[in-house]
Amino acid sequence: MASTAETPQDTEIAAEPTFSLALTQEQKDLRDWVHGFAEGVVRPAAHEWDEREETPWPIIEEAAKIGLYGFESLQQFAADPSGLTMPLVQEELFWGDAGIGMAIMGTGLAAAAIAGQGTWEQVMEWIPRCYGTAEDIKVAAFCASEPNAGSDVSNIRTTAKYDAASDTWTLNGQKAWATNGGIADVHVIIAQTDRELGSRGHAAFIVPIATEGIEQGAKVKKHGLRASHTADVHLDDCKIPGAYLLGGKEKLDERLARVREGKKGKTQAAMQTFEATRPIVGSQALGIARAAYEYALNYAKEREQFGKKIIENQSIGFALANMKMELDAARLLVWRASWMARNGIPFQNAEGSMSKLKAGEVAVWATERAIQIMGGNGYTREFPVERWHRDSKIYTIFEGTSEMQQLVIARAISGMRIS
Repeated sequence: MASTAETPQDTEIAAEPTFSLALTQEQKDLRDWVHGFAEGVVRPAAHEWDEREETPWPIIEEAAKIGLYGFESLQQFAADPSGLTMPLVQEELFWGDAGIGMAIMGTGLAAAAIAGQGTWEQVMEWIPRCYGTAEDIKVAAFCASEPNAGSDVSNIRTTAKYDAASDTWTLNGQKAWATNGGIADVHVIIAQTDRELGSRGHAAFIVPIATEGIEQGAKVKKHGLRASHTADVHLDDCKIPGAYLLGGKEKLDERLARVREGKKGKTQAAMQTFEATRPIVGSQALGIARAAYEYALNYAKEREQFGKKIIENQSIGFALANMKMELDAARLLVWRASWMARNGIPFQNAEGSMSKLKAGEVAVWATERAIQIMGGNGYTREFPVERWHRDSKIYTIFEGTSEMQQLVIARAISGMRIS
């Protein structure tokens, strides 16, 4: 008769943790809380601020009052060991509206740069200043791109020159397409410290708006995300203390010395920030895609043509089925990359780029499908899907175009310098 006693191997297998994609109750509660704000406050105001093309300060203030905008909320979202809280929050907020969502969350890119490259003292001093207080709201800007340096960050021409006698840096150059540029209390500027080293000579600097020599340039009138302020930033002999170099002078000198000796200088300043935030950007695109899918689904279940609901036509039903499938697939890539980033697992196969690439492409495709399902109604401003379509397109362009994401992935999986 066979024995039913457990073997040591059985016990060991039983002790293995169970794989699960289930959210914790705390994560569900937070998701529902943000969704409530997006549904009750953000979405009703979306059309107005899109038309006005202005920063929705009253909405940012409301977010700060309830604890959704601020240093403390950032700490809470980032503390989740699963890494999923931040993408959950972003998806729900951008489901409400991407323009207002970016106005609220745009500060996070500068905060991410400070957190990723700054010393502990710099993090504690400057990230709270990025947000201000509920009574005195501030925003921050991350300034990397330039008129001739978008995808090609190695072409950055903004310079930072150090004067040892006065322990000051002098910055000169022009930044382009900066979210919150010129209206931010804190600007994080990516500048070239040694032109011969290309992108390996980049460094990140804190420049408060009160500093002499920094000013807003032309404000950009955009196709989408119109409630989010985007502008050029000009730096003209802008002098800042040596302590405003993120990470400090000693760390920069050590890195530059390694590069000059032919050794690896690790990730350069702009790309380090982008790589860390790509899953977050992907989750924003998810919010837009989900909004369009849900709206189109409800519309198709109510709209009648030729005596039946249009969802009863296979062409419509299949389109919605594919939208749901692509949306869920993109979310899984975003969640995987977010979990990896939070737990220090390297992106060996460019998982961060995969998540941003897939989510951005899905957002554009899904919003276009939603317009097609709604026909002429989808093309008018009386319905929100045309705005979602306009908002989605930037997710195949900013923080790395879709083509650049494919290049990053191709290089990662091949180990070769594909160009």
